[in-house]
Formats: sequence, C-alpha cells, structure tokens
Amino acid sequence: MNIVLHNPEIPHNTGAIGRTCLMTGSHLHLIRPYGFFLDEKSLKRSGLDYWPKINVHEYDNFEDFQERATKAIIVKDYDEDDTGIIRKPRSFFVETDGGVNYTDVSYRPNDFLIFGSETTGLPPKILQANKDSIIRIPMIKGERSLNLSVAVGIVLYEALRQTGFDGLF
Repeated sequence: MNIVLHNPEIPHNTGAIGRTCLMTGSHLHLIRPYGFFLDEKSLKRSGLDYWPKINVHEYDNFEDFQERATKAIIVKDYDEDDTGIIRKPRSFFVETDGGVNYTDVSYRPNDFLIFGSETTGLPPKILQANKDSIIRIPMIKGERSLNLSVAVGIVLYEALRQTGFDGLF
C-alpha cells in the first residue's frame, strides 16, 4: 500500500506513520511543505531508529506527486480468463466529511491512501477534483477528527485485511 501525507505538520505523527509503513511493507509519500525538518532529531521519538529503513518518497507539491508517484507503480491483475490487465493504482482521499465509509471500498494492492495535514486536512481544490474518491472514518458529530497516525492505521489495516495481509505474518 501507499500512504500519502499532504503537508504533514507534526513530526511525531509522521514518525509513527513511517514506523507503521515499515512494519506493513507500505511506502510513505510526503508532500511538502512540512511543519518540521526531516532530520533524526525531529523524528527520533516516534520513528526511532526505523526512519532509515522506511521507504520514503518526497514531492514538492501535489502536482509533483501526481506526475511522479502514480505513474511509477503499475499493478498487474488478472481477469477470469487469466489475461493480463494492467491497472493504474487508485487514490482514496481520507476526510472527515467524505461520503463513503472506508470499509465500503474494495482496496487493491498499491492503492494510494491520501491524508491531509493535522489542522486543515486536504485542500478544497484537491477534494473538489477527486470528489468521487473521498472516504471517511465514522466518528461522533461535533468533534474535529482522530489523530492522523491513528486514522492512517485504521484505513491502512482495513486495506491490508482486504488484500490478504500479503507479505505479512
């Protein structure tokens, strides 16, 4: 799977998410600007000594991410006749007011799960352009949202469960 953080602001969240990515074999994609520096001092509490082992990809902005990340991953699926079908990976945008529950999506390996910054979420321009791919985690009304690293874990593990925890034991 691919976890994408758009403008992450809190180094501890990014470190914890990176550690989760490492332990699940997922890729971590970071879209600038960040609210911190990507150095050992800023991430060491939550990323610990795992950070050098994490498969991290960095992008200057969302357009750079779209140009480079989604074209770099090709997924080969097979239909009932075992004829090869090449599919571009899909992107799901996780937002508190998304229309579809994260459990109502059929995930495939290498999908991109895209999360916004801790204080502002994903920009309206990105959400408007991708409104059919917005998913949500059910929560009580009147509160803001879950912690970013918790939200990533919830959606990522559902996607991994659906894809058979491939490569995990």
